[in-house]
Amino acid sequence: MKYGESAFDILYLLFAIVAGCVMLVKARNRTERLMGLAALILGCGDAFHLVPRVLNYFIDGDFTAALGLGKLVTSLTMTVFYVLLYAIWRGYYREAKSRGLSTLILLLTVCRFALCALPQNGWLQNSSDMTWGIVRNVPFVILGGLVCLLYCRNRRLAPRFAPVWLYILLSFLFYIPVAVAAGILPILGMLMLPKTICYILLIVTFLQAVLKDPARAE
Repeated sequence: MKYGESAFDILYLLFAIVAGCVMLVKARNRTERLMGLAALILGCGDAFHLVPRVLNYFIDGDFTAALGLGKLVTSLTMTVFYVLLYAIWRGYYREAKSRGLSTLILLLTVCRFALCALPQNGWLQNSSDMTWGIVRNVPFVILGGLVCLLYCRNRRLAPRFAPVWLYILLSFLFYIPVAVAAGILPILGMLMLPKTICYILLIVTFLQAVLKDPARAE
């Protein structure tokens, strides 16, 4: 299991980072650059958690602090990733800026960052406390749900982006049990595999939009 999981994690990180770089180089407008940036942030952020996880399989040592800090970095970069998804949605569908919606996105992001910064999370101890696993994810789930609804609302306007809302929805359905109860039931950690596949599909969608589709965004 450790070999298969480790190989998958490494290939995922390489794909996300390389795809992000390719999109940044090939981008024809601001929105496509945001797609590349989103993939790059996703890959680099996940590396902080997945690399120590892989090393922990093969090297004797105490990786508790590294794994905990990796979870913190990933929590923050995933939040930024969804903010970028919101910006991509606006640019790709040429949606006018909504002050109320943008303010809500900002407030949820600040709230998520603030909750992640509290010492009760026990990052250095790689804590699996269920209460804080729920508390710090409340604004994140609301943020993700909001972004999911936005893409769902526009799903008929562009075939390329039609399934994006579903990838987001499924990723959260796989993520929530892990975030809340993986410390009690470690087997739930296996749900991170299909969650990661959802993100791979998101990156593939962005990559195809940049490389194959006519420029349609700002």
